[in-house]
Amino acid sequence: MPIFVSHLLKAMGKNKLQKFKDIEEFPHVFQMPYSELVSGKVFEQKGKWHAFFSNERPIVLELGCGRGEYTVGLAERFPEKNFIGVDIKGARLWAGAKEAIQKQLTNVAFVRTHIELIPYFFAQNEISEIWLTFPDPQMKKRNKRLTSTRLMQQYEQILVPNGDIHLKTDSAFLYTYTQEMAKLNGLPVINELEDIAPIATSDPVLSIRTYYEQQWMARGITIKYLHFKLKHPVQWEEPDILIPLDEYRSYGREKRSELQLRV
Repeated sequence: MPIFVSHLLKAMGKNKLQKFKDIEEFPHVFQMPYSELVSGKVFEQKGKWHAFFSNERPIVLELGCGRGEYTVGLAERFPEKNFIGVDIKGARLWAGAKEAIQKQLTNVAFVRTHIELIPYFFAQNEISEIWLTFPDPQMKKRNKRLTSTRLMQQYEQILVPNGDIHLKTDSAFLYTYTQEMAKLNGLPVINELEDIAPIATSDPVLSIRTYYEQQWMARGITIKYLHFKLKHPVQWEEPDILIPLDEYRSYGREKRSELQLRV
């Protein structure tokens, strides 16, 4: 390995370690080891998030928040609400947490955990809205899709009845799947856009640009948006339809010589 590459990797490693140290000290970033969660130890903020924010305003989650662009952007635009970004990648989450400090935003927090574990961190009816911004469509792994019925049941445990779920995605596959999932399970659809471009610049919410969104737009890929309600209770059913795969994605590219479909 060339010496300059070795030094670069060491510097990157130190930078990452510093970020992990930072988020342990940030007062608005929370995490708890999986071993403690499953052992029965209760997460300290569960059911007490309004006390943390010192108000009773609605709480909005961004799941898979990455660098936190949407969490911070929404918090700036809607000071009458509280926002919590959730992601397992601490080094990425650090960026949003740092920006919130720099902008002196008091209605922002972050939780470092896997999305499947969110019922350990939030109490029943504690959350008013959920944002899913550019999640991996998981075309081969249905149960890992952030709009799968398996994860909808997790959201159901923390979201108020008829709470809002927003999906913003570059994936036609995930967009279609989620439409069908909502329709099959009787979830009221408030808005659905196959291309947000005509209104994105004038809409205070849809105008927020994430790191991945900018990448997709630069490649000429349309951005889609779906807003629906999660009513309680639901007898969940998975869509049993064939959906064209996203051909532009790197996964399985060698298999895309002809149109493929997946349930």
